Amino acid sequence: MKKKRISILGSTGSIGRQALEIIGKFPERFKVVSLCAGENLEILARQIQKFKPRMASVISEQKAKALKKMVPGPVSVAWGEEGLDRAAVAEDADLVLMSLVGSPGLKPLLKAIACGKTIALANKEPMVMAGKLIMEQVRKNSARLIPVDSEHSAIFQLLEGKPRKQIRRVILSASGGPFLRGKKEQLKNVSIAQVLKHPTWKMGKKITVDSATLMNKALELIEAKWLFDLSPGRISVIIHPQSIVHSLVELNDGAVFAHLSVPDMRIPISYALFWPERPGLDLKKLDLAQISELKFEKPDFNQFPALKLGFCALKMGGSMASAMNAANEEAVKAFLSGKISFNGIVRIVEKVMDGHKSAEPKNLEDVLEVDRGARERARKLINV
Repeated sequence: MKKKRISILGSTGSIGRQALEIIGKFPERFKVVSLCAGENLEILARQIQKFKPRMASVISEQKAKALKKMVPGPVSVAWGEEGLDRAAVAEDADLVLMSLVGSPGLKPLLKAIACGKTIALANKEPMVMAGKLIMEQVRKNSARLIPVDSEHSAIFQLLEGKPRKQIRRVILSASGGPFLRGKKEQLKNVSIAQVLKHPTWKMGKKITVDSATLMNKALELIEAKWLFDLSPGRISVIIHPQSIVHSLVELNDGAVFAHLSVPDMRIPISYALFWPERPGLDLKKLDLAQISELKFEKPDFNQFPALKLGFCALKMGGSMASAMNAANEEAVKAFLSGKISFNGIVRIVEKVMDGHKSAEPKNLEDVLEVDRGARERARKLINV
């Protein structure tokens, strides 16, 4: 059997590391051809030594020189946007795993799509920024997107074989994060460590903060709209603290299909890596008898105003979601560096959205201009 050749953009992050864990267990099925990271040279060097890609990339020329000293040998080391682009369009890559954090994934994603690649998409921000443009290019270039997010992977699987005219709505589940039972007025004093202690998932810092505010679910609303060609009225959210049901699809006749598994990102990651196959995985299995009951509740917009902002952006369309995403990235960065409180994240995003005049971006430059403007406004608010 021919090995599937994999290029990973974001190999030292949570998704990238778990993907390589799976790949390492199936050496007869996969060959890693490219690895891209930011500044975590020690982890990247170990990955290179183990998987022996022909090419690696880091954030800067300085880091590239340092990495080359750490991994002498045939690996080609690149840096910056050029390095990401090389990995995204690599001719010998059968699958490109996009697991970069935030907006930097947009340009290489579009490059991979232009080459007609099959892409395992783990970072939702590019779809939020430019979903319409991305899906137009996917259709134009006969590319394929396989979502890696547990919720969108679940929907992707649940929709298989079902005509879209039969779909009444999709329901994204949300754990509610670490502050589901906390009082809103108490959250302004929570520490970074408290925010990063998610009750059910182990993730990177940015997505963990987003899960605590529920901005992660706000972004997923927009991503679902574009990935599955859904109108705003056909997307909803339900709180499910156990993170066992990852999403649901309701049909016109009232039947509801649900995707269940233990909360382990290696399951949707492996699905994307092996697609369309489903190999046996030595992971913890779901025991419903032991769980005994599954709990659900309606989201409280007063408790989680970020989710309300997500529904507003979904309804308004145009560039509002892009402005929301840019402001959130800047606000999360400011929170993690101790510049603003936890509650300050959503306040800044809301102010940026209130001042944004939404319009439909016509091209990539329009998208990037919205992104730049929203970031600038967010930074000014952070530094006031």
